[in-house]
Amino acid sequence: MDKNKDRELLHITFNAFSFLQKKLKKKNFKFSNAIIKIQKNSTVKSLIMKFTLKLDDVEAVFVNGKIVSFDTVLKNNDRVAFLPPGTPGPYRVLLGIIQKK
Repeated sequence: MDKNKDRELLHITFNAFSFLQKKLKKKNFKFSNAIIKIQKNSTVKSLIMKFTLKLDDVEAVFVNGKIVSFDTVLKNNDRVAFLPPGTPGPYRVLLGIIQKK
């Protein structure tokens, strides 16, 4: 890869939970503490699309331990995690999932 293009890329650490792991594994994507290269100004939504997931497959996204919206712009060295729908009620409150997306 061209060094100039590599400078335009950001690196994030990515994790996925529950059935999202199976979906990503079938598509040969890494999903456990994976270092992923993304373009500058990438959003959570564009990352979901990069993994060829449906938006409805992801109920909540954590960036650096906090729930964020799908339009959040990712930064270099962010820690990103996808949580699928179906998290039980009490855990939703503890995790900060107040409303979908």
